[in-house]
Amino acid sequence: MNGLTAENMLALARNFMECRILLSAAELDLFTLLAREPLTAGEVTKHLKGDERAVTILLDAAAAMGFLKKHGGRYRCEPDIAALLSADAPESVLAMVLHSAALWPSWAELTGMARGDAAARTRALTPRGDTSQRAFIGAMHVVGRGRAAAMVAAIDPGPARALLDVGGASGTYTIAFLTASPQLKATLFDLPPVIEMARERIGAAGLADRVRLVAGDFDTDELPGGHDLVLLSAIIHQNSPRQNVELYRKVWRALAPGGRLVIRDHVMSPDRTDPREGAVFAVNMLVRTAGGSTYTFEEISDGLVEAGFERVRLLQRGGGMTGLVEAFKPAR
Repeated sequence: MNGLTAENMLALARNFMECRILLSAAELDLFTLLAREPLTAGEVTKHLKGDERAVTILLDAAAAMGFLKKHGGRYRCEPDIAALLSADAPESVLAMVLHSAALWPSWAELTGMARGDAAARTRALTPRGDTSQRAFIGAMHVVGRGRAAAMVAAIDPGPARALLDVGGASGTYTIAFLTASPQLKATLFDLPPVIEMARERIGAAGLADRVRLVAGDFDTDELPGGHDLVLLSAIIHQNSPRQNVELYRKVWRALAPGGRLVIRDHVMSPDRTDPREGAVFAVNMLVRTAGGSTYTFEEISDGLVEAGFERVRLLQRGGGMTGLVEAFKPAR
């Protein structure tokens, strides 16, 4: 038995309700507002220029779920929640929550896409307003930094001296690698606006003298060469298999002979149902990209071999996008 019952199936079917309450509260920036001072529903409504009945019901639901405290007719976002969901908090994940809210319209087209409705696919893939890039990259750092050291330990950079972090965002993994390996220097490659965010974070970490920042687009540009270790972290799921082969070929050219590539992503079981997070994330790629998905080790390995790599090995399957695959460029 898989443990599914009528009760928990119905609970799952209703999960969208509490999810929507959180997303709407985030979109209205209620957590930032109510972290600053406690307000009545009328005062919140006036601030939002909204509907008082709707605002009151939303605030009461958020309080019932533990996101707010209600006392004497006033609502307040307590410090522990504000640290996570207020735009004013340096460790906030509000941008990631807002990113989830931006996914909502695309996910609503899933049924139509499965039915082959071309219009549903067009609607799902239509770009929409999203969180600011700076806020999103910052929230990614908050989420990722807690696992970066463990990932680097599992990878074990060994004697590597020149790391290339492709799509390295603000440098979360670059910093973890350099902290673990004093002999290592790094090149971080990402889009121009992201490079400026990486410059700030890496400078604050005191590692600017060990990192070269290179702006570019791995879809259209060649990667900087001369590295003995390349990291593709949370990249391949956004690509089709053919796009990944082309990216692997660029990595191959960027590696010195004998150099090593490590991929961090979901690595699916052969039947594509485990880990669960990866199977669900594949649906996100279905409704958000033209050809992205999550891939089995065999699929990843086939693409790497086609691109010229050898000694492909699964280092770690894991869940929550902690799968690790390594491969080597031939030494000669």
